[in-house]
Amino acid sequence: MKNIKNSSLFIKIMIPKVTFKFDKEKDLWNNWATVNYESPWENMYKMVPVLTDMCKGKTFEECKDKLEEFNKIVYESPLIEVIISAFQEAWNKINNEFFKRLERIMKSKFPLKEVTAYLTTQYRCPYNKEERWFMVSIYRSIFYIMATAGHELMHLHFHKTYWPKIEKQIGKEKTANLKEALTVLLNLEFRDLWFVKDEGKNNEQQQKLRGYITEEWKKKKDFDSLMKNCVAYLKKEDSKKSDPAGFKSS
Repeated sequence: MKNIKNSSLFIKIMIPKVTFKFDKEKDLWNNWATVNYESPWENMYKMVPVLTDMCKGKTFEECKDKLEEFNKIVYESPLIEVIISAFQEAWNKINNEFFKRLERIMKSKFPLKEVTAYLTTQYRCPYNKEERWFMVSIYRSIFYIMATAGHELMHLHFHKTYWPKIEKQIGKEKTANLKEALTVLLNLEFRDLWFVKDEGKNNEQQQKLRGYITEEWKKKKDFDSLMKNCVAYLKKEDSKKSDPAGFKSS
C-alpha cells in the first residue's frame, strides 16, 4: 500500500504545472511590444489606434507611464484576482490530460516542470522559451484561454525538442512556420478539452501548411513521420518558388 501511494505521488510530481498570474510590468511591455511588433502574418496594433498613437516608434520607457494610465481601470480592478482564479481552476481540470496527450503525440516528455501563464490586456499573446512563460488575454473566454494555453505549450515543447534538428535542415523561418502550423493538431486531438478551434495565422502559406499537416496526420498518426514529411514538403515548396516554371537545369 505504501509503495502504491509513493508511486502515485511520484507521478503527480512529474506532471508539468501551469500557474496563472498577473504582472503589470509584463503587461505594460506587451502593450508597447504589440504596437511595435513586426510580423509576417499580422499587425495587431491596428486593433487599438490610440495605443498606436501613444507608442509607435517610441521606446518602452517613453510611453510606459501613459500606458499605465490608459490601463489603470483594469490594473486597479478586484476582478483581476477572480479572473486568475477562474483560469487556474479551469486549467487544473485538464492539465494532466493535456500533458498526457501532448507527450504521447509528440513522442517526448514535456521538457519543463513549471510554466507561467501571465494575463495581458492585449489580444497578442507572446511566449518566452528562456523564461518559460506565455501570455493569455483577460478579454477572452475560458474556452479560448484553455486553447491559447495549449497552443503556447505546444510551441514551448517544440522549441525544446524538435526545433534544433529541423532548423538545421530548413532554416529558422521555415521552422517557425512549421511550429505555428503544427498547432492544427490541437483541433484533431485536443478539441474536447476546450471546444473552440485553433484557427492559426490568417495567411495562405500557413493555412496551406496546416491543411497538409491535417491530411498527413489522418493518414498516419506518428509525429516523427510527420516531421520528416513536413520538412520534405517545405523543401519542395522552396524548389517551386526558385523554379516556378519547372525548367530546373539538370
